[in-house]
Amino acid sequence: MNVPIIDPLQGDFPEIIEDFLQYGSMKCIAFNSCGTLLAAGCSDGNCIIWDFETRGISRKLRDSATISPITSVCWSKHGHRLLVSATDKSLTLWDVKKCEKISRITLQQTALHARLDPGALEPTICLACPLSSAPLLVDISNGSSTSLPVSVSQEGNNYTVATNPRKFSDGSTPFTPTAATFDWSGEVICVGNSKGEILIVGTKTSKVYAIIPVPGGAVIKDIVFSRSGLYVLTNSNDRVIRLFENLLPHHNTINELETIDSSNNNTNNNVEEYDIVDKLKTNGTKCMKYLREFQDVVTKIQWKTPCFSGDDEWILGASASKGEHKLYIWERLGHLVKILEGPKEAIIDLVWHPERPIVVSVSVTGTAYVWAKDYVENWSAFAPDFKELEENEEYIEKEDEFDINPREDEKEKEEVIDEDAEVDIDNSEDTSILKASNGSYGELRYLAAVPSPEQSEQQDKYPASPIKLEESNNSASPFDMDVVANGHASSPMEGSEFFFAEEDGGTSLKRKRKPSAKGMEMQAEKDKKPVIKNPKSSSLSKISKPRTKYEFDSDQDDEFTDGFVF
Repeated sequence: MNVPIIDPLQGDFPEIIEDFLQYGSMKCIAFNSCGTLLAAGCSDGNCIIWDFETRGISRKLRDSATISPITSVCWSKHGHRLLVSATDKSLTLWDVKKCEKISRITLQQTALHARLDPGALEPTICLACPLSSAPLLVDISNGSSTSLPVSVSQEGNNYTVATNPRKFSDGSTPFTPTAATFDWSGEVICVGNSKGEILIVGTKTSKVYAIIPVPGGAVIKDIVFSRSGLYVLTNSNDRVIRLFENLLPHHNTINELETIDSSNNNTNNNVEEYDIVDKLKTNGTKCMKYLREFQDVVTKIQWKTPCFSGDDEWILGASASKGEHKLYIWERLGHLVKILEGPKEAIIDLVWHPERPIVVSVSVTGTAYVWAKDYVENWSAFAPDFKELEENEEYIEKEDEFDINPREDEKEKEEVIDEDAEVDIDNSEDTSILKASNGSYGELRYLAAVPSPEQSEQQDKYPASPIKLEESNNSASPFDMDVVANGHASSPMEGSEFFFAEEDGGTSLKRKRKPSAKGMEMQAEKDKKPVIKNPKSSSLSKISKPRTKYEFDSDQDDEFTDGFVF
């Protein structure tokens, strides 16, 4: 048996359902680049943005013209824009921070997936994958679109590029949407067709530079790039997930493809007739390298929305079976390390947190489940040099372990600090994996909270009192609050007089205290004057609830209360 299965704690991947998010019926989800915001598209046309740290709703993007279910959501590179596609054939681009709609266009078919150009800071170009036609490169600002090629065929010495998927004998189009996605830089697009091929197409030129045959030759349903752009996953109809290594550079990708293409042309100059498709497949060997495949050899299940972990170490696949909520986690080397089972609900979307071992899965009921690691308390982890012992051992101290002045060779070198150097308090150095992976700076991490109308209505029901209490240490005493609420003193000091005083242009309520009966007797003896006992002091009035620390039961006699002076 594999060691990862025996000891699952060695992997940094989720294990249990920690929480769930629920708002309406969610259909699709997407994290921003740093994982602090989670966008979710709902069946009623709403787009909800969750603050993932607090698990609260930060924004509700609602377009009055869109009441159809959302099919996909996609963040821009820095998270300031969000692209939303719906079943009413619409594409809507939102400004997330301002909660404003930038533009909205309508396509001829419903886009199952829509992706923004990852190379632009404020993108207007997006890639849309319609239901039963070729992928479209759409400019949302003006509504123009370009169909991308999905296949290349050889006809003698010429070749043709088809922009429509393969048709049946009767001329009808098959119900198999074509998968397509941008690469890491956005300079090229990877298009998967029904022949089991991946076409490398230029974003600006729509030219086919290479063809990568996928083993099995089955219809490609999904193409997913890792966060670093070094690896590619494909999900095919033959129930197998395959892993490729991306050999193209992150920058100047088109120049590299042109170089590869020109070198192959020079090689074939002496050949009178050569197959252009074979040349494109030769180019493909220099673009991607096939590594391995992932599947369930026992059940042979179909897979739904595979994805990478944030550090590219783990590969996640979801079961596409109805009534089954299963997640399979593999190492990148091919070993199955964990199978997670959730509620008896089918999975419709799945995403891994960019920086943490957290997975969010959306079930067919519209609930998003948050999977996290099952952390176990381990007190030895608080001290790096602490060692756990199964039984007591005799400790032998070193010769100079507790010496006041240790030897010079064992002293740690003190760090030299330049006290005169200027300190930059405005900028901070980003050392996270985000910097190493995509170099994103200035991304939108959090959204300011917006008061909801419900809170304003509750405040209107309870308007502020025009009487301001005199505060002591910026807080009112329980007695003062009870006086204002009930209109009378609810304490042994009932009968004290109150008066209003003007301070700094405002009215404040002050209390003028009367001496107690015992105090009056003591003062009378001192002044040698007769004392008239206040009849109200013989018994305490009924105390209103709640009591304060100054309050006593009403059945106590006067001798007990006369010893206190208020």
